[in-house]
Amino acid sequence: MAINGISEHMTVVASDGVPIGTVDVLDATDRIPLAREGLASGSKAHRIPIEWVEYVDTEVHLSKSSRDVLKHWGQAA
Repeated sequence: MAINGISEHMTVVASDGVPIGTVDVLDATDRIPLAREGLASGSKAHRIPIEWVEYVDTEVHLSKSSRDVLKHWGQAA
């Protein structure tokens, strides 16, 4: 999956339907930056590996559950 089709301010949704954040300013990396004020990201900046993206429509849909994402970030799920 390429970053093509992903733009700033899109909601990022885990595979279980839980919104986990909002896309921040994109750069040319293999990770999607989330805005600090994202729903699950709290005050810490997080990046989503592009490999986690299942598909993109009006939102960025991940192949990982919200529990898996929070576990990856070292937060309680």
